[in-house]
Amino acid sequence: MTVFNSFADLAQARINLADAREGITESYDGAFLEHSDLAKLNIIEAPIAAEMPDPDMARRAVEMAIGTIFDVLKDTRMEEFAQQLAWGMVNSFHMTARLAEGREDDAAKKLGEMARHFDPSEIYAVELEETQQLCQTLQGCREALEAMRDHAADVYRVETGRPFTAARGSQVSKNGVTASQVQARDFLAARAKDRRAQFQPDGPLVIVSGGQKDWHDFAMIWAILDDIKSRIPNMVLGTTGMRKGVDAMAGAWAQQNGVNTILFVPDQRHGNRAPFLRNESIVKLNPVEAIIGEGSGIQSNLAQRLRQAGVPLHIRRISDQAQTRSRTFG
Repeated sequence: MTVFNSFADLAQARINLADAREGITESYDGAFLEHSDLAKLNIIEAPIAAEMPDPDMARRAVEMAIGTIFDVLKDTRMEEFAQQLAWGMVNSFHMTARLAEGREDDAAKKLGEMARHFDPSEIYAVELEETQQLCQTLQGCREALEAMRDHAADVYRVETGRPFTAARGSQVSKNGVTASQVQARDFLAARAKDRRAQFQPDGPLVIVSGGQKDWHDFAMIWAILDDIKSRIPNMVLGTTGMRKGVDAMAGAWAQQNGVNTILFVPDQRHGNRAPFLRNESIVKLNPVEAIIGEGSGIQSNLAQRLRQAGVPLHIRRISDQAQTRSRTFG
């Protein structure tokens, strides 16, 4: 157990880790941007001169907030609770980002309505400009919150060996038209394109699905994924969204290797048929390769459908695993 003489020493150790994380600094610098000198946070109040937080300070604060939970509880009788506490903290970043996203969406809808119904009056021009300013401010806040969430999730992954999976939500334009009108349309188009890129990752789809119980040999699953990625570097990972077992192993690999992941969760409105309808939908997306780990009839059904569609399969059974349990994923 590492012993620190003071909380300041503990904090400095975490700051050093934050500064050493590859890609994190660039992520914060790209997210903590000020679109204008003024910020507007709601429809009623006037714009204010408020800066974005310092990205380096925010980055170090997130590292300390999540990381020190593990540092303090490690090698104590409370160590097993560190993961639960840290998950709750990461999830709070995620939920707060979603709330900001909802406010941004509302502002964007109003901006869209105004852009479609042009009014040459000065009142309209002012309201249009302020609505655009509100939307831009909320977008900046949302992007900053998402950068903080992604950083927190990375700390969680490094400390636990598991990917963070949120409880809810997806762990990304002249005739008679004023300048503000043109900017509004351009902004909406750019925003829509940006969001589509986030929620519809572009690349060959590789599917992973497996049981949740008795799976521990993540090295076996990771080796297959490493081989696939060496042949398909722009791959997108699709899993059936299980929080334990084979799906969790694949999710951890994706986070470590910077691979976009899509979780294909069954629509429970379809009852017992939901997982099988989900399997059917997956096959229709024309995946290029798949890994199926022994599980239930759901995995058997998916493997059968993929085989019939001519998708190259890697089938692994629980008995194929190495005997040494290096980490538990189920």
